[in-house]
Amino acid sequence: MKTILVTGGAGFIGANFIEFILQEHPEYYIVNLDKLTYAGDLTHLKSIEHHANYTFVQGDICDRALVEMLFSTYDIKGVFHLAAESHVDNSISGPEVFIETNIKGTFTLIDVAYKYWMEGPNHFKNGYENCRFLQVSTDEVYGSLGETGLFTEQTPYAPNSPYSASKASADMLVRSYHHTYGMHTVITNCSNNYGPKQHPEKLIPTIIRKVLANQEIPIYGDGKNVRDWLYVKDHCAGLLLAFEIGASGEVYNIGGKNELTNLQIVTLICARMDILLSKDSGTCAKLITFVKDRAGHDFRYAIDASKIEDKLGWEAAENFKTGIQKTIAWYLNK
Repeated sequence: MKTILVTGGAGFIGANFIEFILQEHPEYYIVNLDKLTYAGDLTHLKSIEHHANYTFVQGDICDRALVEMLFSTYDIKGVFHLAAESHVDNSISGPEVFIETNIKGTFTLIDVAYKYWMEGPNHFKNGYENCRFLQVSTDEVYGSLGETGLFTEQTPYAPNSPYSASKASADMLVRSYHHTYGMHTVITNCSNNYGPKQHPEKLIPTIIRKVLANQEIPIYGDGKNVRDWLYVKDHCAGLLLAFEIGASGEVYNIGGKNELTNLQIVTLICARMDILLSKDSGTCAKLITFVKDRAGHDFRYAIDASKIEDKLGWEAAENFKTGIQKTIAWYLNK
């Protein structure tokens, strides 16, 4: 059995990932390190909290002594690094915590891993030759697209917010530990995730929450900003593939091929909610309200996922129609 450290496992993607691993891959033992900031929620892990292959540790990825203790106590042989400050609005109003968590935290983790797994550059300790560090990043590091084109793994980084700049910096640190020390690292850049367990501050949960409360649904600017949407469980499957069979030092973009404007998203959800709540057609859409645009709001993100599809055999199981139905159903049940 291989013990892996998952950081940020009480967050949206992390909780879905841990649940996915423990339900389908008994060969892994999971140590979940999460600080339990406002974005972490242990209720998302109720189904597996007593699982024999699972341990939760509350703590900060910037706490080097704690991270070193976890590596030595549990003999960590793989890292899925998901812990991050991730809300763009919060990075605009308070960027410092993004620098601390996303950059310093990533450095702490990968430096501890390097010293635990390796004797020195390009020299692994016996039994640690196959250890690897997976950095979960975002398509926002690539900046903004015009009306055409896709982000590929060769697209130059051009982050436009303190959040994306901090993630880009973390990615560069991970890249440097592969090229300088020979560590086995993989970086994944994903498009916008959605699905069960997402924090209510994010766009799709906000829409659902506002409809249920019969409150105005705020949409930035004219609502024409475009995002590619990826169902979280498809993302989890891609992360495991990249970790297990992805080439060392490589980058893999994971996207859902679901490009939609923010206005299209809210309109689709409102139409679905009209049906589920037995309201007249168009009732929920009347709640849509346009508000002042976000500072530095990127116009369009879109992922070319052909590399992970062709090289690793990954494919998204959900399109937006099926994924959003499952997502809305989860929030209504909740």
